[in-house]
Amino acid sequence: MQFAINAATAGLAAAPNLAGNGLAALAPAGGQPVAPAPFSDLLTDAVGQVNQLEGQARVAVDGLMSGSGVDVHQAMIATQKASMAFELALAVRNKAVQAYQQVIGMQF
Repeated sequence: MQFAINAATAGLAAAPNLAGNGLAALAPAGGQPVAPAPFSDLLTDAVGQVNQLEGQARVAVDGLMSGSGVDVHQAMIATQKASMAFELALAVRNKAVQAYQQVIGMQF
């Protein structure tokens, strides 16, 4: 999930540069412009990272319950990370659905 947040903030940081000179602002020093990653790939990566955090939380809780050397605070931190990542993904989904509904409701 951190990757998706970093990618989004990097895109916002580059936005003022895009206003004046298009995608050339994304070009490396002497090369071709860098193509931005498709939005669907960003969403797929974000969902995969949420799934990975939930798996880590599950392993931590199972380790805590079986007594295999996992501390309570480690299990709690893992579950909170997974919970926060899921809530962020859910908020992004809700905003995307809301934007879609607004576009569908527009009159042309």
